Amino acid sequence: MENRETKAIIEAILFATGRKVSEKELIIALEKDKEQIREIIRSMQEEYKTRGIELIKIEDGYQLCTKKEYHEYIYPILDKRAKPNLSTAALETLAIIAYNPRTTRAEIEAIRGVNSDGTIYKLLDYGLIEDAGKADLPGKPTTYKTTQEFLKMFGYETLANLPELPKYKLDSNRQIVIDELIEE
Repeated sequence: MENRETKAIIEAILFATGRKVSEKELIIALEKDKEQIREIIRSMQEEYKTRGIELIKIEDGYQLCTKKEYHEYIYPILDKRAKPNLSTAALETLAIIAYNPRTTRAEIEAIRGVNSDGTIYKLLDYGLIEDAGKADLPGKPTTYKTTQEFLKMFGYETLANLPELPKYKLDSNRQIVIDELIEE
């Protein structure tokens, strides 16, 4: 099977599934090794640079999607509902979970200083976070982690690509001193 046909097959698989397809699935379907698949994907990504779609990497797989810069043209046609906006509370909670995978509701509330039940339910409803199991703490509270939908929405391949948090100092009340953020 030549590269052009292999590219067409990968494109068909990614288009038809409409989801992330793992590298392992492509290896099995195409009977090629990991490095061959990666080389073909890199070539396809280069070809898509001048088109309205792109081939993105999400964790251990790939997905075909439209380019972000065309969202304003696509969204009105595909979805007539109001755009779901994330509140400041939702963004704070999402950031806490993204930087602290397997965090509990109580830990989130301790950081935010307010009840976060509604915000957590909304993020679960949007599919941006999910149940990550139970913590080994009294009462076995549920822990949360971000989803692949979060990675896609914010344009990250993995959580390791999140921006580094600034260094900070705590005052005598264990509060962050904003004006004394440490610059490196």
